Amino acid sequence: MKAIDFRFRPNTPDAVDGLIHSPFFGDMCAFFNYPDRAWSASLDKIVEIMDEHEITGVITGRDVETTYGCPCSNMGVVEMMRAYPHKFYGMAGLDPHKGMQAIDELSRMVNEFGMKGASIDPYLAKLPADHRKFYPIYAKCCELKVPVVISTGPGTRVPGAIMGDASPARVDEVARDFPDLTIVMSHGGYPYVQEACMVCHRNANVYMEWSEYETWPFADGYVKAGNELIPDKLIFASAHPFYDSWERAKLYETLGFRPDVLENVLYNNAARILGIA
Repeated sequence: MKAIDFRFRPNTPDAVDGLIHSPFFGDMCAFFNYPDRAWSASLDKIVEIMDEHEITGVITGRDVETTYGCPCSNMGVVEMMRAYPHKFYGMAGLDPHKGMQAIDELSRMVNEFGMKGASIDPYLAKLPADHRKFYPIYAKCCELKVPVVISTGPGTRVPGAIMGDASPARVDEVARDFPDLTIVMSHGGYPYVQEACMVCHRNANVYMEWSEYETWPFADGYVKAGNELIPDKLIFASAHPFYDSWERAKLYETLGFRPDVLENVLYNNAARILGIA
């Protein structure tokens, strides 16, 4: 069954090295022994495997220069999109602390390079999703008619970050203030499973993927909600390269989704957001 992976970063050697030695995820990688199990490959090889498994990737850019000193990765995403336009869609990573510079970056990435939307990370920005610094980004997304991916996962052992900034309850505020904005909560607001499911259920414009946390305690709540409340709101994502995209897609077939819901989760819901057939 074909799939769209809504949180995919190719595990090229530079990308893997960057994760392992990053000032925000370095401690987490060490804690989960990621350096010992990480593998890297050429982009050509990665795409070959993706083609074999009928997987398309949405690459979320990142800009956390203000808080962690890591500059914007958007042009790297553009290079991958250009190399494999049939395989990768991009979301422009934005730093809310940069003000109008971030707005200009979003416009440039969408209008000049064909990115599909914006990507923000309140946890790494050290601001909740409903902070006023994010609001110009949301407004620009509405103007451009593109979605925003809001990371809502409190990564383990990230220095200086607090879990409250990743709360899905703050996304509920954003959905209220921007009812025309399509929002994708990334990482499912874990561990606030029930809250995240209700934010999707009560807001027509909110979707969710729960990459990395599919087998963690209480994660069966996502599956139950998908089958009973929000079959058109859940989206497959792997958080590749922390987990292999193709192996994670196989995992979803064992989680207990109804066949029609599984098809929505793996492909249809994401395709609708991206505006593709």
